[in-house]
Amino acid sequence: MYGLCGCCWALRPRYKRLVDNIFPEDPEDGLVKANMEKLTFFALSAPEKLDRIAAYLLERLTRDLNRHRYGYVCIAMEALEQLLLACHCQSINLLVESFLSTLRLLLEADKPHLHILATNSFVKFANIEEDTPSYHRSYDFFVSRFSEMCHSEHDDPGTQNKIRVSGIRGLQGVVRKTVDNELQVNIWEPRHMEQIVPALLVNLEQHTPNDSGSPAEQTEVCFRELLGRAAYGHINNAIRPVLMHLDSHSLWEGRGFAVRCFQIIMYSIQSQHSHLVIQQLLGHLDANSRSPASVRAGIVEVLSEAAVIEATGSVGPTVLEVFNTLLRQLRQSVDYQLTGYYDNAGKHKTTSSKEETLQDAVIRTIGSFANTLPVYQRSEVMLFIMGKIPVPGIYPALGSPNAGFEGSRMIQVMLLKSLLQVSERYESSNLLTALPSSFLEPLLSFTLMEDPEIRLLVLSILTSLIDRRHNAARLSGATASAAFDVSSLELKEDRSSRQDILFVRKHAQRLYRHVFLACKEESSSHSHYQQLFILLAVLSVELANEEVMVDLIRLVLALQELASSNQEPLTPLNRCGVHAVCAAALGVMSQLGPPSPVQQHVAQVIERRRKDAPHLLPENIFCDSHSLPDGELKVDQEFLFVQWKICEGLTASSYSSQCERFNTPYTPQLTDEDRLAKRKSVGDVVSLQMEMDPQSPETPQKPQTEQITFETLKNAIEDRGFVEEEERRKRLEVVERFQTAPFEEIAAHCGSRASLLQSKLDQVFDLIIRPPPSPSGQSPPRSTPLYEMKFPDLCVY
Repeated sequence: MYGLCGCCWALRPRYKRLVDNIFPEDPEDGLVKANMEKLTFFALSAPEKLDRIAAYLLERLTRDLNRHRYGYVCIAMEALEQLLLACHCQSINLLVESFLSTLRLLLEADKPHLHILATNSFVKFANIEEDTPSYHRSYDFFVSRFSEMCHSEHDDPGTQNKIRVSGIRGLQGVVRKTVDNELQVNIWEPRHMEQIVPALLVNLEQHTPNDSGSPAEQTEVCFRELLGRAAYGHINNAIRPVLMHLDSHSLWEGRGFAVRCFQIIMYSIQSQHSHLVIQQLLGHLDANSRSPASVRAGIVEVLSEAAVIEATGSVGPTVLEVFNTLLRQLRQSVDYQLTGYYDNAGKHKTTSSKEETLQDAVIRTIGSFANTLPVYQRSEVMLFIMGKIPVPGIYPALGSPNAGFEGSRMIQVMLLKSLLQVSERYESSNLLTALPSSFLEPLLSFTLMEDPEIRLLVLSILTSLIDRRHNAARLSGATASAAFDVSSLELKEDRSSRQDILFVRKHAQRLYRHVFLACKEESSSHSHYQQLFILLAVLSVELANEEVMVDLIRLVLALQELASSNQEPLTPLNRCGVHAVCAAALGVMSQLGPPSPVQQHVAQVIERRRKDAPHLLPENIFCDSHSLPDGELKVDQEFLFVQWKICEGLTASSYSSQCERFNTPYTPQLTDEDRLAKRKSVGDVVSLQMEMDPQSPETPQKPQTEQITFETLKNAIEDRGFVEEEERRKRLEVVERFQTAPFEEIAAHCGSRASLLQSKLDQVFDLIIRPPPSPSGQSPPRSTPLYEMKFPDLCVY
């Protein structure tokens, strides 16, 4: 009976007859719409027949596909699409399995137009919202096939682009269909992401501007949608294939594709997940620490761009770990630059230029990260960076043990540059917070270092932190003239705050002392003197009150006396530089509050210098092409600022209460910190510390019981220069001994000190355990000290 039904069309089931009626005799005529409406009405009236209708359509499509009748194949696919769109959500599952099987058949064929047809149908299916979940669907095949289409290498460029666009749209449909349905396949699993992400990135590389409809444009849309749907737990799985792709195709070098790729990522993901991307990049940077400098520099550039885009006030819970990783890269780069190899085996060479490019990128990235942080976290970052710098007296581990003095100096310079990057955009209304003692003291110690680059960086950092109104840029542009008009500055209108007054009382004298000592450095250049002037001007603007202004004028007059004195071994450039600093600083200070007689005196001296001694003015010194007079530098009295005239000009004004302080010339008080800070290596520090010890272990220590009288004080003052010279000579002898003596001799000397210490400890222990005197006058027998007792092995104590 069943065989007869197959032969006689009238006896066939109704759904088969309705399906057969939609196919015309000539496939070019297309789908018979009237009969398709009848089939759709029948399917909606009897939804239980949907699975049979879909199965029969699949049977006809398979037969036509095998017979290469592609016109009828297209008609069958159109019929399936219309049935999918017309059916209710409750009954769509009856059609889906047959529909997906049909798509598999088309995608497995070797005809590009069938691949495109199947992809278009799948995209329409992906846009249908389903209310009824499905437990048996699998999209693994479609992920694999669509990803393969994205890598198409068809001979015809036009066909290749169409296939790739279809593959990208298919992946986009898979993501839409599966990402919000927990019962479907987890598209975020690594095995799927490792297929999808590289397929997208391959097409994203071929991006060209104004290329509408290209695979790259469609890829960017799909990539953004994929990342925008990623939840917290999916970010790592989505980013890891990106890093692998960039590694395998050597795409980190330069600022091209890698930067653009992560710009898309950072703008697409949810803002609260941005720190996960940063952490992935930091981990990848650590993993590539043995890679060429160009690769490391590319990763750092991407980090910098990602930090700028994030800018949400935090880079995650491990803020300091970000900077720790970047600073570690700086130290490793120094090691590679000194050794010439970026691996321990010494097989892969590197150059100083490549490592310097990396170091500049790391420093810029540190600044980019710091700018995304709130003010309180920037303070922590500055303290953190300062703790990594080899400060005099504090010696953290710096790279490889054989880096030596040059390696430590390079790290000091680079970390100070990083600190400058952070401080340049530091915004704080409270100087006590911006410059706490734990930060200011080690920073100021660098102003006494012999390296001029380090001193210049420290002066720039101090200026940027104190300059809350951003006047430094205006002052630096105005250093070409001593007659600078202060009206162009952003001056403070209110009186000094309580925090400013506390800062002045706590740290001002230390600042003045280091400015004075910095002017005595023989290796200073015109840049140092220009920065010193800017620092003095910023101090006078930010901390403007009568007491601070008088102290600064006293400091400037002391600097003028320093430059005029023949006791200091200064070069003509140093002396002219200090005179130029005094002229420029007084030119600004005289306009910030002192009465007009002071301004007139300063203006007169500057005018005399301009006529007869231009080498004492900043326009001649604060530039590369400075000219100095031939022979010995002599400065006439008419070119100097006179203390009594300034003091007289300040009388009968609000400064009159401070005028008495001019009677006491400013003299910096040297501290142990200042004497010990000017050193170049750890060996110098050890030698200077050893200088404080007795000359020989056998020399007994005598208590100082000398009576202090007026004569002794007078002699001490008169002989101070001789004493300081003697101390300096002894210190140099000790430094030379520790730098030139054999190691055995130094070890023997240190061993003798240890023996002396042990003997002193023994004496202390004897005094501690000595029993009190007996009332009878007889000394009791000596008891065994506790630390000398021998306890049994099983004794519990």
